[in-house]
Amino acid sequence: MLNERNVKDLLYLEFARIGKSLSSPKRLEILDILSQGPKSVEALSKATTMSVANVSQHLQTLANSRMVKFQKKGNYVIYELADAAISNFLASLHTLAENQFVQVQQIKQEFLNDNFGMAGVSLSELKERMEKGEVILLDVRPKEEYEEAHIPGAVSMPIEELREKLSTLPTNCDVVAYCRGCYCLMSVEAVELLKSKGVNAFRLEEGVHDWNKLHNKK
Repeated sequence: MLNERNVKDLLYLEFARIGKSLSSPKRLEILDILSQGPKSVEALSKATTMSVANVSQHLQTLANSRMVKFQKKGNYVIYELADAAISNFLASLHTLAENQFVQVQQIKQEFLNDNFGMAGVSLSELKERMEKGEVILLDVRPKEEYEEAHIPGAVSMPIEELREKLSTLPTNCDVVAYCRGCYCLMSVEAVELLKSKGVNAFRLEEGVHDWNKLHNKK
C-alpha cells in the first residue's frame, strides 16, 4: 500500500523525466523549432546544423519523455510537439531564464539589438499600421511554417527567396520582417538585406505565438 512518501517519490520521479529530457541545449532548440510546426528529421538537421544521427538521438530522448510525437509520411519521419501546452511551457522557460540570468538579457541586447542597430516595431504598432496600409509584413520563415500558422496579413517570403523577390515588394510603404521570435536571426538577416537595397525596413521581435497570445487569448 502506498503512503504519502511513496506517492511523492513516484510523482517527482515522473516530473524529473521531463526535466532530464530538457537538460540538453540542442533538445531545447529542437523543441523551439517544432513549436513552429511539424518537421522532418532532415529539416531539423539543417536548422540545427547537427547530423541526422545526432538529431535522431535527441528526438528519441524527447519521444521517451513524451515531449514529441511522430508519424511516417512516405520516406520521411515527421516530428511535432506532443501537446500545444509544450509551446506555452517553452515561452515560460524563456521568460524565467531572462528573469533569473542577467547573461540572457545581455546576449539578447548585444546580439539582437545593439550589434544590428535596427529599429523595431511593437505588436500593437504593427497592427495599427497594417490596418492603415502603411506597412507590408513579411514572414521570412520556411514556407511550411507559414502554412502551419502566421500573423494575419503577412506575406510568405522565406529568407532564402527574399533576394530574388525584392522587386515584387511595393515601394510606397515600409516593410516589417518577422520570423520565429526574439531569439531567431532570420528577420535580422532580412532587414539587413532590405536596408542594403534602400528599403525602409523594420524588425518585429515577436512571432506568431506572441501575436496569438495578444489578440486571441484576452
